[in-house]
Amino acid sequence: MTDAEACLWRALRRDQLTGFSFRKQHPIGPYTVDFYCSRLGLAVEVDGGQHAEQRKQADDRRNAWLAEKGVTVVRYWNNDVLSNMDGVLSDLVTHMERLAQAATTPTPTLPLSGGGRTDTAVSAKKGNES
Repeated sequence: MTDAEACLWRALRRDQLTGFSFRKQHPIGPYTVDFYCSRLGLAVEVDGGQHAEQRKQADDRRNAWLAEKGVTVVRYWNNDVLSNMDGVLSDLVTHMERLAQAATTPTPTLPLSGGGRTDTAVSAKKGNES
């Protein structure tokens, strides 16, 4: 674990950030993410300089694969975690709140065909006519 990852882990462990649990070095399929909140489907990655240009294509493929599995990936640079932890945590909380709200927003119920009416009353009427 890098210094930046250890620093962020201290803020994430024991449900300290908005009450959501994170796991460190969590495997998802063929990948291992730095931190993962299963309740939100949120992976947090802390990237060093090696993730600049030479790793961009691999990171893009990885992000696409994780997105197909319903995982949202948020990435932060090592230097941002080490020099601006408050900003990183504020941004992360914004992502978490957005995902939590999306998970709890009810899907509107679609009306039944025919404007939401059933044919029960019509059937009963027809049965009484005979």
